[in-house]
Amino acid sequence: MHVTHDASAAAAPEIAFDQFLAVDIRVGTIVSAEPFPEARKPALKLTIDFGPVIGRKRSSAQITENYEPAALIGRQVAAVVNFPPRQIGPMMSEVLTLGFPDEHGHVVLLEPSQAVPDGGRLF
Repeated sequence: MHVTHDASAAAAPEIAFDQFLAVDIRVGTIVSAEPFPEARKPALKLTIDFGPVIGRKRSSAQITENYEPAALIGRQVAAVVNFPPRQIGPMMSEVLTLGFPDEHGHVVLLEPSQAVPDGGRLF
């Protein structure tokens, strides 16, 4: 899966609403964040709590330019929770944590503007 961090990328092709509904994007709270030196590109290993239905999931996130691990604990973020797990170095990444590129192409995490229950689905 190729993920681009280019703000000037062209819009994706039009899709049907059912295709959007197939992507399960949920909110969760980061409960741990640690350096991931084994990753090819600088990244952090995150554990995110998506509430009682989905539970805790792991993610590798290339967010080292804008975030320190300790400052991430307790933050709510959005992630795709229904992609198949993906091996990233020695770790299995279970969810895709979402963000937008800043002016330098570095990830800024997508998070709700106020606290919401963990596990809530984007609509």
